[in-house]
This record gives sequence, structure tokens and C-alpha cells, in this order.
Amino acid sequence: MFVPCGESAPDLAGFTLLMPAVSVGNVGQLAMDLIISTLNMSKIGYFYTDCLVPMVGNNPYATAEGNSTELSINAEVYSLPSRKLVALQLRSIFIKYKSKPFCEKLLSWLKSSGCARVIVLSSSHSYQRNDLQLRSTPFRYLLTPSMQRSVQNKIKSLNWQEMEKSRCIPEIDDSEFCIRIPGGGITKTLYDESCSKEIQMAVLLKFVSEGDNIPDALGLVEYLNEWLQIIKPLSDDPTASTSRWKIPSSWRLLFGSGLPPALF
Repeated sequence: MFVPCGESAPDLAGFTLLMPAVSVGNVGQLAMDLIISTLNMSKIGYFYTDCLVPMVGNNPYATAEGNSTELSINAEVYSLPSRKLVALQLRSIFIKYKSKPFCEKLLSWLKSSGCARVIVLSSSHSYQRNDLQLRSTPFRYLLTPSMQRSVQNKIKSLNWQEMEKSRCIPEIDDSEFCIRIPGGGITKTLYDESCSKEIQMAVLLKFVSEGDNIPDALGLVEYLNEWLQIIKPLSDDPTASTSRWKIPSSWRLLFGSGLPPALF
């Protein structure tokens, strides 16, 4: 599944894998763009898979004309060895019935590569929140049992709010309670598979609506930054670091090339 850029596979033992879920508003993918661009992470390989819709494009993190013609595909892997971070960026949707096989192959690669833990950045439909969720922060987290044992004290110190359980079938009053992430794509499948395979996984998500989701992505990376301290804030105010995230060059055309002047 994983194909390295070099002749041999990189040593990822003890690394933390950051990855998005293809979810509502593409918030996780936008957040990953910010992380890869800000940290100037190097591409170390890609996933060769039939589970994602094929795509190809120019380098989304081009910094000069010289590297703007480099090609990018639907699933690429970046790393920053100095911080023990590895990032998987997904750029296309899943082919029907292929999302679960992808999750299984991904977690198998995660174990074989020696990565210590995985953090999934995701989102969920804001209109499906319950009354309690409407009155509180839009951010939530989930930890697998094995991850909880290792980071529980740190997460408690952040005063984060865990994703609540809700009725498995909302329309039926006496249905059982379970974790539901509507609009979260593969998030729930990854979480369930990681629980059963005793993989250390954390899910960080935000309740969002479709539209201009750049502010949501900035909010999600700030949420992650409270925990991992990817970048240091300029002052004691955590919001001061927002302007330090490097916007990728590809975002200039996020909403198209603008209106033609001939229209006016």
C-alpha cells in the first residue's frame, strides 16, 4: 500500500501519524494542508490504492516556480523527523464500498511501520447537534482505550469535551446509545477498528456546516495545537498563533479563479 519516494522505506518507529477524514466541509483535509505547509514537511511516499477516486494535480505546497510543476496524487505521506511527525493527506473521495478495506489496510500499515499513535482530524454536521452540544464548544474528541491510558492526564488538563453518545437510531426513542459522527466519513470506522485492534488513536473534530470552511480548519489546528504544541503562540493568548499558520499556495484558487472582468 505504501510506496516510498526513496529506495527504502523510512523509519517511522515512534512517530505520531496525523491524518484527515474526508468529512463535511473537508475541514480535516484543510487542516492537514495548514500543518504540512506550516511545518514544511517533506514528501516521503504515497499510498497506491484502489479505494480512492484517482486524481492528479500540481504541487499544492509550491513555494517557487521551480517546484510548482511537481505532481501530487490522491494519498500522499509527508514527514518531519525532528518532531517525530508523519502526515497522510487524502485528496479525493472513497469509491463505493471501499472505505472499510482502506481503513483496514491503513491500520495494518500503521502497525507494520511502527508508528506510536494516530490522530484523526475530522468534522461532523452542525445541524445534527443535540441541545447540550448546541450550548457548548463546537469541538469534541474521542480516544481509544489504549490511547486513553497514555494521554488521559494531559487531555484532562486541557478541559476538552469528549464526544457524547447519542441514540443509535435517533428516530426511535428506546434505541441504544452509541457514538455517532454524522458527516464524519471514515472517522467512526477508523475509531471502531482501532478500538478492536488496540491501536492508540485520537479523533479531534468540529461541528461545522458546508461553506467557506477555512475558519473551521484554522480552529481545528488550533485545537490540535493546544495538545501537541506544533507551533508556539506569539504570546500567552492561544489565538495569537492563528496568523502563524502558513496558507498553502493552492488555496488561492480554493473558490475558483474569480469573476471575469468582462461581466462588468
